[in-house]
Amino acid sequence: MTPERIPLAGVVGWPIAHSKSPRIHGYWLKKYGIQGHYVPVGIRLQEFETALRSMPKLGFVGVNVTIPYKETVLAMASSVSDRAALIGAANTISFTADGGIYADNTDGIGFINNLRQEQPEWNPSAGVAVVLGAGGAARAVISSLLSEGAPKVILANRTRMRAETLQEHFGGRVEVCNWNEAPEIIADAATIVNTTSLGMVGQPKLEFSLEKAAAGSLVTDIVYSPLKTDLLLQAEQRGLMVVDGLGMLLHQAVPGFQQWFGTKPEVDADLRETVLAE
Repeated sequence: MTPERIPLAGVVGWPIAHSKSPRIHGYWLKKYGIQGHYVPVGIRLQEFETALRSMPKLGFVGVNVTIPYKETVLAMASSVSDRAALIGAANTISFTADGGIYADNTDGIGFINNLRQEQPEWNPSAGVAVVLGAGGAARAVISSLLSEGAPKVILANRTRMRAETLQEHFGGRVEVCNWNEAPEIIADAATIVNTTSLGMVGQPKLEFSLEKAAAGSLVTDIVYSPLKTDLLLQAEQRGLMVVDGLGMLLHQAVPGFQQWFGTKPEVDADLRETVLAE
C-alpha cells in the first residue's frame, strides 16, 4: 500500500551545493528500495528559524544540519541528546509528531565507527590520544575518544586559548600543549587525529612530523579531500595504522537515516565509490 505521505529528509546549510549527504542517502534509499527523498536545502541565516520550523508541515521527518547552523539549531531544539549537549552542537535533527525538534550529534559516533571498521585492532585505551585542532569537529572527536576509554586527550591548537576553552569544557582528562610541542609528545599516543582543515585541497599544508610516533599507533585525518593527506601518507610510510576521513562522513549519516526511514543502512565499499565518484 502506498503511504499517505512519502517521507522527506535533507541537509540544511549555507552554502549547500557542495554537500555529499544527498549522494549518501540517495544511495541507501535506492539500495533498500525505500520510498522517500533526501534533498539539499540552502537557507540564509535570516530565514533559518522560520524555514526550519515550517519543514514538518511540508512532510520532512528530519534533516542534517551543516555549517553555519550546528550551534544555532541546538538553541531551537525542544529536546537534545546527551552527546549533542556535551559537544555543544547538533548535526542531525528529527521532527516530533507535534512539530518539535529533537537535536542529536552523530559526528562522534561516526568518527569512532569509522576507526573500528577500518582498523579493528585499534585500542583507544592503549595510550593517550593527541588531537590537533580545537574547532567544532574537535569537540565531537574529544568527546568520543573519552567515551571509548582514552585515558587522556592532549589537545594542540595554533591558538592555544581555543584549546584551553575545550579543556575547561571537558575537564581533567583533557590537557593542552603548545602547537609546536605536539610532535614531541606522540611517542605515548595510541591515537593521533587531525581535526583541522590543514592539508585539505585549497588549504595550507599541515606541517607535522610523525617521526616519534609509536609503532602500532593509529593516525587519522578528518579531511577527505584529498582522501590520503600528507599526514596519512607519512603515517603509511612509517607502518602505522591509517584511517582516512571519508568514513566518518559516511558513518555519521547512519543514525539519521535509520531514524527517518526505518532501516539501519550499511557503510560498504560501494557507498564509498558512489560518494567519491564525480
